[in-house]
Amino acid sequence: MQRIRLRYTKRGRLRFTSHRDFQRAFERALRRAEVPMAYSAGFTPHPKVSYANAAPTGTGSEAEYLEIALTAPRDPAKLRELLDESMPTGLDIVDAVESRTSGLADRLTASVWELRLDGVEPATAQHAAEQFTAAEKVEVQRRTKNGMRTFDAREAVVSLATVDGGLPADDADRPTDKPCAILRLVVRHVTPAVRPDDVLSGLRAVADLAPPVPAAVTRLAQGLFDEETGTVTDPLAPDREADTAAPPTAAVPAAATAPAPEGPR
Repeated sequence: MQRIRLRYTKRGRLRFTSHRDFQRAFERALRRAEVPMAYSAGFTPHPKVSYANAAPTGTGSEAEYLEIALTAPRDPAKLRELLDESMPTGLDIVDAVESRTSGLADRLTASVWELRLDGVEPATAQHAAEQFTAAEKVEVQRRTKNGMRTFDAREAVVSLATVDGGLPADDADRPTDKPCAILRLVVRHVTPAVRPDDVLSGLRAVADLAPPVPAAVTRLAQGLFDEETGTVTDPLAPDREADTAAPPTAAVPAAATAPAPEGPR
């Protein structure tokens, strides 16, 4: 069995797709691309796909990850192309490597987020970010299935500051003729999880920052947090490094091939 790890995106209006919506679209793409998937056992077999730390509905992402199990070897680059062609634009398969190390989910310990605040002056957003990071604790509330829960949104935040530029705005549904502040946020994956909307609630609590329109939130990266540099590293890098040292896998074309007809017995 071969395992392939993929990075995919949620861009534009497809950021509003739920994780279940993506699962359905991805499984259809697997069938269209004729990927030789391994299936689970039982009365209702499902393709063996492992998702890791999916972004919340309504947020964009440049760095979502999953792993698939195949019954026959395929070239990761060709497989990525076939799957990307079979997915809707915005749900893009942008990277693929053969799994040669364990613990992909264990390497997703932090995320880099971009918070686009239309209608907010950058100086105002920077002042609010400084107040947030200066606080020892910022308590926020979130509704869960067990009711309202109060927790500290400050502890998981490594850094928070305004930046210039950022991802291009989606002109279809974002205003471009008003002030716009862009916050860059690095947050550790802790329990309970601290989401970008929790940080926005914290900014409202400590600095009364309330954007006139909902913030456009995009995950730029997720991976292992490097304590020395304060950066989030590529979680697929160990697989690439192991791949260069490992003997090549005997791959077959990514498209399924029909078996040769049997000769006379």
